[in-house]
Amino acid sequence: MFNIVIDNEYHLRKLVNNDIHFFITHTDNESHYRNNRITYPIASIQKGRVGFAMKKVVLIIAFIVLSVISLFVGVKNITPLDIFHLSEEQRDILLISRFPRLVSLILAGVSMSVCGLIMQQLSRNKFVSPTTAGTMDSARLGILVSLILFSSAGMMEKMLMASVFALAGTFLFMNILDKIKFKDAIFIPLVGLMFGNIISSITTFFAYKHDLIQSISSWLQGDFSMVMSGRYEMIYISIPLVILAYLFANKFTIAGMGEDFSVNLGLNYKLVVNIGLIIVALSTTSVLLTVGTIPFLGLVVPNIVSIYNGDNLKKNLFQTALLGAVFLLFCDILGRIIIYPYEIPIGLTVGVIGSGIFLYLLMRRKAYA
Repeated sequence: MFNIVIDNEYHLRKLVNNDIHFFITHTDNESHYRNNRITYPIASIQKGRVGFAMKKVVLIIAFIVLSVISLFVGVKNITPLDIFHLSEEQRDILLISRFPRLVSLILAGVSMSVCGLIMQQLSRNKFVSPTTAGTMDSARLGILVSLILFSSAGMMEKMLMASVFALAGTFLFMNILDKIKFKDAIFIPLVGLMFGNIISSITTFFAYKHDLIQSISSWLQGDFSMVMSGRYEMIYISIPLVILAYLFANKFTIAGMGEDFSVNLGLNYKLVVNIGLIIVALSTTSVLLTVGTIPFLGLVVPNIVSIYNGDNLKKNLFQTALLGAVFLLFCDILGRIIIYPYEIPIGLTVGVIGSGIFLYLLMRRKAYA
């Protein structure tokens, strides 16, 4: 049987006959790997590739099924058979409420998951996301500032101000990471949560001072129940941003190996990192202004994908985006049927399920440490 032998160095090999591409990194224990090289059968790698393809097919099927279910779950009873003879009221419900909600769910799930993947790659920490890095909290502070300075601010003014603050907050968090010497995988997100809570406290203080606490609270909890035609179009901004993330995916992967390594390969490290953070800030802001805060989505989805698929960003991007949309669709449908005909906000359902997965990931890392 034909085998692949992996030494103790960095290896990038391409086996043309078997069409296998892989990038493997070993630990610094050179003496161990010098005497104990690891052999991987080609058949097992091919089996893994088939497994990844099967997971992708399952995700696509789940995405289609949940999208269809989402269109027909609601207070107004509309069945798939009604599509062929819709009344005027049913057609208005689908076009004004159900379709915009479905599109918003998909784009929000894709955007937040991709943002989490980019942040984890650039920060080299699996527990960093817009929720745990202060990005969301900074964007809310930007919205508050726009309400204070421009009392009649429109959505574009709010987005511009929130994007600037989200970008500044994310840059500040990344600079804090550079200053920290003890870069434990669990310690870093705790710093991010504390940083976010400080910004959130400042937001709450000035909101009380200017009697805007009710206005700002609408962005504290994610909720798709108010999404309808004419009030969700801003989230379309995330589409070109996700495309841009795909185009820069390989560069983000290299940047995730560190500044020295990236510069040695001829990559403009700072430019690539800045582009990644701009994508994160704009995408996060568009989702925040459209539906509010969705916690843990950008944290748990990239981790689930990387557990089964490795850390190649371009390879993971499609599955991460798809799983994010599927996860958000599932949580939204669950929130709509638990106390039907009433509805649980998406921020609550995602928060409960996401926090449970987050704890599992923490325990899993501790077990394998």
